[in-house]
Amino acid sequence: MSSPTETPETPGTLGVPGPARGGAPAATTRPALRVSGLTTTFERGGRQVLAVRGVDLDVAPGESLVLLGESGSGKSVTIRSILRLYGSSARHSGSVVLGEQDLMSLDAAAVRAVRGRTLAMVPQDPNGSLDPLRPVGRQLEQVLRLHGVAADRRAARARALELLALVGIPGPARVAGSHPHELSGGMRQRVAIAIAVACDPVVLLADEPTTALDVTVQSQILDLFGDLRERLGTALLLVTHDVSVAADVADRVAVMYAGSVVEEGPAREVLENPRHPYTQALLDAVPRPTSVRGHLKAIPGSPPVAGARFDGCSFAERCALAQPSCRAQAPALLPVAEGHRAACPVANPGVAA
Repeated sequence: MSSPTETPETPGTLGVPGPARGGAPAATTRPALRVSGLTTTFERGGRQVLAVRGVDLDVAPGESLVLLGESGSGKSVTIRSILRLYGSSARHSGSVVLGEQDLMSLDAAAVRAVRGRTLAMVPQDPNGSLDPLRPVGRQLEQVLRLHGVAADRRAARARALELLALVGIPGPARVAGSHPHELSGGMRQRVAIAIAVACDPVVLLADEPTTALDVTVQSQILDLFGDLRERLGTALLLVTHDVSVAADVADRVAVMYAGSVVEEGPAREVLENPRHPYTQALLDAVPRPTSVRGHLKAIPGSPPVAGARFDGCSFAERCALAQPSCRAQAPALLPVAEGHRAACPVANPGVAA
C-alpha cells in the first residue's frame, strides 16, 4: 500500500514569537489541571536522584501551556510524573489535581482508569506507542472499548473513523486498515493524537510531538492541536526544547532548568521580554536570518547532571549575572510583572529572594 501523503502547508515564521494557534481561552474559575509542589525522586546505585523539584503549574480549559527548556531540564519527567507512569521506580510528592481529584492520592488501578480517559498523552515517537502488528483502526477501537466510550464493535468502528477524520486524515477507512509502517511519520503522529483524544480528555499532554517531523508537517500538527483545543475545549500541556514551537502554540510558557520552573508567564511576554538569564540565553541561541554562519551564541558550560544538588541557583555556574549570593540561596519564583514570574532577583531588582 502506498503511504498516505501530507497536504503541504506554509509553515509560520520560526523563532519569532507570535499569537498562539487556537487563541487564549476565556477566563475560568478553576484550572483543568493544577500541579502543586511536584517532586520526583529516583533511586540509582543507592543514591537518591531528584529529577523534578517542587514544580507548580496550572492550565485552564482550552489553554495551551508549554514547558520549554534544554534536554535534561526535567520537562518530560514532569509530564510523565503527572501521569504517574514510573510506578514503583519513582517516589512522588506534591499534588496533581484534575478537576477536583488529586491523582497522587489514587491507587494504581484508579490512575489507570483516569489515564487515557480524562488525562491523555501524545508521545514523542508514535512508533513506540503504536502496535506494529495491528491495523491502526483496531487500535483506536480497543481504546474506545476499554474506556467504555463505544458500546460495541460497530460503534467503536464508526467512532474510530470519525476520530481519524477529526485529526485531518484523508480516506479514514483506508488508513484505518493500514498498519503503522504503511503510514508516513506525520500520519502516524496524527493517529497517535486520534488515540489520545478518543475519549475527549480534559487535559492533553504532548511530549515533543513534532521533534521527528519536517517543518511543513510540524506546522500541520501544531495547527491540529490548535484546532482540537477550539473544537473540544481540551487543555494542552506541551513539552518542547524548540523556542519556535513554543512561540507558535503557547498561550503561556513555563521555562524549566534542572528540574525547576525558573520563569513562567504569558507566551508573548516571556519570549519577548524574558526576566530570567536562562530564558534570555535560550532566546539568544536561536538562529535568526541575521545570524552569521558559524557564530551562534551558545550558552556557556553544560547543564547539571540529573539529581545534582545546589545550595543556591542551579543556573549560577553558567550565568553572566551571577553574584556570590546566587550560590548561597536558591531564589524563589516571584512576580515580576502582571501574570509573569521569574526566579532571579539579580535580573529583577526590587524582587525579594
